[in-house]
Amino acid sequence: MTARSRMWQDLRAWFDGRAAAVEVGDDARRIDPLRQVPFVLIHLGAVAAPFTGISATALAVAALLYGLRMFAITAFYHRYFSHQAFRTSRAVQFMFAVIGAAAAQRGPLWWASHHRHHHVHADREQDSHSALQHGLAWSHFGWFMARGNFAPRHDRLPACASLPELRFLDRWDALVPLLLCALLYAGGAMAERFMPSLGTSGLQLVAWGFCVSTVLLYHATFSINSVAHRWGRRRFATADASRNNAWLALPTFGEGWHNNHHRFPGSARQGLYWWEIDLSYYGLRLLEALGLVHDLRGVPAGVRDRAQREETP
Repeated sequence: MTARSRMWQDLRAWFDGRAAAVEVGDDARRIDPLRQVPFVLIHLGAVAAPFTGISATALAVAALLYGLRMFAITAFYHRYFSHQAFRTSRAVQFMFAVIGAAAAQRGPLWWASHHRHHHVHADREQDSHSALQHGLAWSHFGWFMARGNFAPRHDRLPACASLPELRFLDRWDALVPLLLCALLYAGGAMAERFMPSLGTSGLQLVAWGFCVSTVLLYHATFSINSVAHRWGRRRFATADASRNNAWLALPTFGEGWHNNHHRFPGSARQGLYWWEIDLSYYGLRLLEALGLVHDLRGVPAGVRDRAQREETP
């Protein structure tokens, strides 16, 4: 492939996941800088956000979008698509897949299939983002920039991979974040014209509502791959290096109880005791009460306590 054709392929890969998933060859760990431009631009947008001004409206929108998208990532991308920890309808599944896609962490099939691969090979050489095997920076963000990890691993979740709406979200994974930015800009521009008392604008809502909240989402989520496999407490003697980290549990809506999760990956609840705050689980219980999800899988107290007694050194 010529340099020019490679450049056009990298440009197409900003929008078309299929273009991003070809021609790995022997360069599985190679990072193509051109493909990382959108990721860099989102970070630059967050750094530049103060120059657009600040308002209570922009901060509220940023907080709302952080919470909504974090819940979609943790409860649905992770606990549902990756681990089938509960059941729901196809419509609800798709709705939260769209919300999760708005977090700009690619589509649900890509996310869940790579996470399943991680559990199969956790902290061994084949693990794409093991901090022990490949270093902290690679486990935090380097791994998903590498050529070898652009393609979803459809063999890891064949049932979901057969659904055309999920395959569409995976292939055109930039579509939902771009639509979100357009809606934020339009809403901010309308507010600036018709409700100036809100003190916001289109550019401000994009900078704070999308860029800042997305960067926070990124690094909270990434920290589970990196920090939660290096620092924290090990309640269970799992075959990997997972740790419970209370500092990560709040910003990640319960994902910080990572050693619990690696011991019982199919559980919809990761905070196994009442004092282990698990906001995603509480949200799932609310959706269960509303009839939107059902059959939440848990860990009986006797199983939990027996495992701890048997496995803790």
